[in-house]
Amino acid sequence: MPLQRNLLIVIADGEHARFIREAPDHALYTARTLDSASAHQRDSELASDRLGAKMHTGSTAHHAVQPRHALHVLAKQEFAHLLAAETNAAAERGEFNALVIAAPARILPEIRERLSLQARQLLQGTLARDLVKTPDHELQPHLADWVRPVHRAG
Repeated sequence: MPLQRNLLIVIADGEHARFIREAPDHALYTARTLDSASAHQRDSELASDRLGAKMHTGSTAHHAVQPRHALHVLAKQEFAHLLAAETNAAAERGEFNALVIAAPARILPEIRERLSLQARQLLQGTLARDLVKTPDHELQPHLADWVRPVHRAG
């Protein structure tokens, strides 16, 4: 007898994530949310707002040292890594046997690269789109490749 599909859909952007489940009638619902600790912080709140300074040899001028990456970009990458770790842990616990991830194109690779072998084997597909603010009842058309339309008994 085939195993019943237990689908987990992870919808994320760089600061927010929703773990979506499928009800018996195929309606989608948010089972859990995850938010970045830095979601609404400014760069000055993420780190010291004073840039480092360095002097050139033989000069009395100070030059600000610019950060290599914007702090928010790094925070979004860290959130993507946290999200992958959460998904890996859920896979390890057997909480799903099919996985779909929807995230903007700039974040999706960050999540995929950190998935464990077990989670990757359960990955049914990805969608490079930001659906975080899309209400549950409007998700199905975006995820039609993996989710059947809602079937209400009439």
